[in-house]
Amino acid sequence: MIPDKILYETAVTAHGGREGKARSVDGSFSVNLSVPKGLGGPGGEGTNPEQLFAAGYAACFLGAVKLVARNRKVALPDDTSITAKVSIGPVPVGYALAVELVASLPGIDRAVAEEIVAGAHERCPYSNATRGNVDVQLTVA
Repeated sequence: MIPDKILYETAVTAHGGREGKARSVDGSFSVNLSVPKGLGGPGGEGTNPEQLFAAGYAACFLGAVKLVARNRKVALPDDTSITAKVSIGPVPVGYALAVELVASLPGIDRAVAEEIVAGAHERCPYSNATRGNVDVQLTVA
């Protein structure tokens, strides 16, 4: 799927791989990277690609949830949240990711919340990017 029109573009450069640094070209984003213990590294204070992916997916998906709710004229509470659980593990050649998106829409009828989350999954750019490539499970808490 290719966008009809590019609305925003950014770039981040990584140095040193999983044990290095990543910085956006405009300097507004800079992080130290470290290999988590679960992947054989020392852990430490740096973040890792899975955490960065989880943060991006959760934030983007919440934006899509808000859009769908607004279109359905459903007022979401301020404490609505998305938790993206990102897992990594081996496949026959290399590694693959799996994601669980846990949506918390307090005070919203469960059936309505599930419809909103399903609609968000159809619209979210991260969901569109992963569809067919990454196992993504949707959970309404």
